[in-house]
Amino acid sequence: MILIINTSGNGLEFLLDEHYKKIETNKQSSSLPIETEKFLLEHKTKWSDLTAIGVIVGPGSFTGIRLGIAYAKGLSIGLNIPIIPINAFEIYLAETPDAFVAIDSGKGDFFVAANNLEPCIMTIDEIETKQMQWARTVGHKPFNLYFARNIIKDKLKDGIQPVIPMYLKPSYAELKSNKCT
Repeated sequence: MILIINTSGNGLEFLLDEHYKKIETNKQSSSLPIETEKFLLEHKTKWSDLTAIGVIVGPGSFTGIRLGIAYAKGLSIGLNIPIIPINAFEIYLAETPDAFVAIDSGKGDFFVAANNLEPCIMTIDEIETKQMQWARTVGHKPFNLYFARNIIKDKLKDGIQPVIPMYLKPSYAELKSNKCT
């Protein structure tokens, strides 16, 4: 069984086979271990039943992404099972391959990607012209975590990949540290 964890946005999301749960919380860090265990218990799953862990690596909340990766890596090491990274763009494009993905960063710009367009950041003005090259634009609604299952299964066949956060721009702390005083 593959457990998929998403902490890239508000709250927590879990997927285990056909079982999905979204939990609204303001305290991802303290809720994640408790809610993961509850989720497994609700579905009569033991830790030893897990064969891999999938984790969303971005784009999204800087702190949430780091939290999810750290927790998933800890589980992976403790359970001696692989951890598989997956990003939001892969999930959107699995559902809608001909789409231009534009995810609001919440900072006045957008994280974007598409088939034949590497993930990057664009302003709304850039998006208005660029998106016309694709049949549709997605990203304004949350992605469907169910589409992550097959991506993770395919990645397991291809071998283990490093699990690193997908940062498309520097963190607020990095931006502040680069300013002269």
